[in-house]
Amino acid sequence: MELNQAIETRRSIRKYKDTPVTAQDIARIVEEARFAPTWKNSQTVRYHAVLDPALKDRIAEEGTCQFSKNMQNIKSAAALVVLTTVDGIAGYEPDGTPTTPKGSHWQSFDAGIACQTFCLAAHGYGFGTLIMGIFDEAKIRELIGLPEGESISALIAVGYADEAPAVRPRKEAGALLEIL
Repeated sequence: MELNQAIETRRSIRKYKDTPVTAQDIARIVEEARFAPTWKNSQTVRYHAVLDPALKDRIAEEGTCQFSKNMQNIKSAAALVVLTTVDGIAGYEPDGTPTTPKGSHWQSFDAGIACQTFCLAAHGYGFGTLIMGIFDEAKIRELIGLPEGESISALIAVGYADEAPAVRPRKEAGALLEIL
């Protein structure tokens, strides 16, 4: 699949086939996603893959702030990736002082780049994904045993798509671009 085609055809998937996703599948996706750029090449993004159905269901039931759509999305997907970042590095100097006035903004920025790169790589390998932002960080931290010093940036459902959503309306490039 050509890059432009991947960008234009990747969709948020909310219905999945009942087909397993393996640890090797996730590793192959992360092998590509690891090339996402990060603040000063700090590479602080981590991928915690939940393949155990019981743990995935517990996260859906206990870690989604009772948001029913995310509960269903997680339960129906074959895998869940908890995307995290190591705290206090992106946007900071080695002594801990912020490098720019944006401070910890760069941690989220790196996570966003990595998340999209992960989803595009997954799409290239034939998987559907959904990025979710409504979650109970403390509960998920407890359920997966997340190490101190890492923060959860997003949840990503992963599986084989059982739907083919149409592209949603997009603004024309001219409405988004200003040439100076």
